[in-house]
Amino acid sequence: MRMAIAEARRAAEEGEVPTGCVIINRAGTPLVPASAVIGRAHNQVERLKDPTAHAEMIAITQAASARGDWRLSDTVLYSTKEPCPMCAGAIVLARIPEVVFGAADTRRGGAVSVLRILDDPRLNHRAAVRGGVLADECAALLTEFFRRARQE
Repeated sequence: MRMAIAEARRAAEEGEVPTGCVIINRAGTPLVPASAVIGRAHNQVERLKDPTAHAEMIAITQAASARGDWRLSDTVLYSTKEPCPMCAGAIVLARIPEVVFGAADTRRGGAVSVLRILDDPRLNHRAAVRGGVLADECAALLTEFFRRARQE
């Protein structure tokens, strides 16, 4: 989670909503050893002028490229903020089995707060979710960013 927080800080420095994401390869594969970081990103929506350029989406793309497969079983995704519905959908489609996040998103959360996409029994793949990891630090980044934005 500390690596994801570092990515979130980079996002804030670039004027982006401070969300960071890191994906770890849990089990070794022929291409990537166990415990390797295979995806690392921060929000780039403003920079790329792309509404899909969330930290999780970029990290998922990097991880799939690193593994040479879109199926990201045996990985763990760490995000500083609860994934939105778009990112939660991508997590399910990528078959990421475990998601760890920091701050909950009580307005747009797609994992536990508003929608429960990651453990919806109607979908053919689900992810175990653990929220609240370093939540105060993750939430403080968001609070400070939006406080500063309102002042400007």
